[in-house]
Amino acid sequence: MNNEELGITTCCFIGHRKTKETEELKQAIHSVIESLILNNKVDTFLFGSKSCFNSLCYEQVTKIKEKYPFIKRIYVRAEFPEINESYRDFLLQSYEETYYSLKALKAGKAVYIKRNQEMISKSKFCIFYFEENSLPQNRKSGTKMALEYAVKKNKNVIILSEKT
Repeated sequence: MNNEELGITTCCFIGHRKTKETEELKQAIHSVIESLILNNKVDTFLFGSKSCFNSLCYEQVTKIKEKYPFIKRIYVRAEFPEINESYRDFLLQSYEETYYSLKALKAGKAVYIKRNQEMISKSKFCIFYFEENSLPQNRKSGTKMALEYAVKKNKNVIILSEKT
């Protein structure tokens, strides 16, 4: 059974590590999340790590959770396939669940790419923070690769940017 057959509608967040944090962006994130909850019955949000955008989204989902306590925040680990009880307890102070993406196992340097693909695959909606002009010159952009993957997998993609 997939998530939708289980009555779970999931959304993930992926964005550049560095994001210009503005009140407009925070409001846009808040509005999109609340709209997904009300209009599309999204009840589960997947989070990775290593990006300012992820932190902004977590902050907004946590605020919204006060109004909609049924929503779940899940931390998808790209590191530490096995964690001890102390670390699990620490994570569960902020999230309702955590798990390690098996796609990331033995992925080497591609661990975050594989984790992002896992989050996208499990989500009906994918919210991206993407700025074409901020892409790195000396390496591939993980955010751009994730966005292309989400489009290829026919996910409902929502792109936020500095212009949002």
